[in-house]
Amino acid sequence: MNKDYAERHIIREITPLSDKDCFYIVDRHKKEFTYPIHCHKEFELNFIEHGTGLRRIVGDSVETVAEYDLVLITSADLEHVWEQADCHSEDIREITIQFSPHFFDSLIDTNQFDRVKTMLNHAQNGLCFPLPAIMKIYALLDTLPETKGFYAVTQFLTLLYELSFFIDSAHKLSSSSFAKVEIQANSRRVQRIQQYINDHYQEEIRLNQLAGMVGMSAVAFSRFFKLRTGKVLSDYIIDIRLGHASRLLVDSTMSVAEICYECGFNNLSNFNRIFKKKKNCSPKEFRENYCKKKIVI
Repeated sequence: MNKDYAERHIIREITPLSDKDCFYIVDRHKKEFTYPIHCHKEFELNFIEHGTGLRRIVGDSVETVAEYDLVLITSADLEHVWEQADCHSEDIREITIQFSPHFFDSLIDTNQFDRVKTMLNHAQNGLCFPLPAIMKIYALLDTLPETKGFYAVTQFLTLLYELSFFIDSAHKLSSSSFAKVEIQANSRRVQRIQQYINDHYQEEIRLNQLAGMVGMSAVAFSRFFKLRTGKVLSDYIIDIRLGHASRLLVDSTMSVAEICYECGFNNLSNFNRIFKKKKNCSPKEFRENYCKKKIVI
């Protein structure tokens, strides 16, 4: 990985949030999105209304936005951008709230804040909320830009707390391997397997080998792993490898072929086919889509 290459092509945004503010909020009405892909140390909650057809990139996740979109990002190094793509709305509303990771320092480990803490942890991958969650907090979000002082803070905390009830229905955007987020399962056996895959994704990984590590038969382990992770083992391994491959496409000048073999794929055409199936674009297109939205600073 070429760190200098990555640093030349990623905007590290300096937000207007001051040390004396709890959060910074901006409410915009616009016809187009032109800001390049970027990242920043502040946490961000971004809401889009009338955005049908926008393309949202968060890490290695590329999705088309519907009428409403609400995303929480809590990683300092997770690149993200909303692109115009096929959106033709004449009045797109965007509400962006940025707040310091230290905003909750005195609350983060309290019992009353446990749900919000879990949500913030999940949002290291980028967390997209479903429509029922948006409808639940819409009134709070809609009036927050006009609310001042102490009441704005309590309203914002209430908004986050209400969102925390939708953790199970919200979906993570970027893969953990791309976002460099440590995966933490509830089961120690699953944690052991996940750690092994993270450490050995470049090598051949066999089902019988992993099953033996946790003292289970291959059939029993397959069922157990899917139950605990929601993914078939082979798909899980592919997702880990694709996350690392996507990161190298963004952060290095390695060729697609070099990245293919570096990330544990042993066939270039197979790598291209799987990548396009999962990402809806080829590895080359994925790299170009990132680079065309980045500028040197």
